Amino acid sequence: MTTTLTRGRPGADTVRTRTPRRGGHLRRALARNLRAHAFLIGALLCFALFTWYPMVREIVMSFQKVRYGETHWVGFDNFRQIFADPEFWPAWRHTLEFTGIALFFGFVAPFVTALVINEFRHAQSYLRILVYLPVMLPPVAGILLFKYFMDPGYGLFNQILSFLHLPTSSWLASQDTAMFSLVIVSTWANMGSATLVYLAALQSIPGELYEAAELDGAGLLRRVWHVTVPQTRLILSLMLMLQVVATMQMFTESFVLTGGGPQGSTTTVVYMLYNYAFNFDKFNTAAALGVVLLLVLGAFSALYLWLERRGGEE
Repeated sequence: MTTTLTRGRPGADTVRTRTPRRGGHLRRALARNLRAHAFLIGALLCFALFTWYPMVREIVMSFQKVRYGETHWVGFDNFRQIFADPEFWPAWRHTLEFTGIALFFGFVAPFVTALVINEFRHAQSYLRILVYLPVMLPPVAGILLFKYFMDPGYGLFNQILSFLHLPTSSWLASQDTAMFSLVIVSTWANMGSATLVYLAALQSIPGELYEAAELDGAGLLRRVWHVTVPQTRLILSLMLMLQVVATMQMFTESFVLTGGGPQGSTTTVVYMLYNYAFNFDKFNTAAALGVVLLLVLGAFSALYLWLERRGGEE
């Protein structure tokens, strides 16, 4: 609001109050916000179409059956069928086995790699590219490369072991080593992203903390345990949850390298879901198995968030 003085008759001043036009500002604000909301609505529509709709559709399909081209509601029959399947519990055991081994290597290896790269001062850019290179490769191409490396006869790994006069391995052809071989491939293919996340977290730690620890006589391991780990605890816990969710959905490595074998030793829950849908044409049963996996991962995520909130309050 602006006030102006105008002169009327001589000797008298007239005060006139001028109110700014609010319509112009309102129109400009609406136009600016409409453009921003248009981009936001587009992203939400894509997210709803390609994420939420398939999820809701899967839940609906898990309670249905298709007979002679007609859809019928069958309640929990699909869930009873998957629980009665003799491969159901072994698939969960294989999934948990893969998750446990993959977390041991896939959680520790990227963090240690990030610690080593962080110590370099002049070659970090090249090392970051080198570590992230497997992530940029097409997943199937990288996995097929390891299938050649792990061939029991002419594979590169066994040739190296023979050259070093060490016992060779059957790798993917043995029930004892097949799961461990899948963990090696998965860790190599996916550790690049986690390494860069850890490296960014390490570089955000104030250098004064390390200097104070060195003045107190702390060695490398003590500096990592008492400075690095506490300062990156939030990132470590978040990456732990994301890696658990990702490893429990392992499919590509098992599908390309072993086909669920040998003798079903690498058949995971997601691979079993694939068999239901595309080998047995039981899409409703596959949807029920997907809902079970969704509930398990949702329960784990809820437990993680509850523990994090409780730890933050303490």
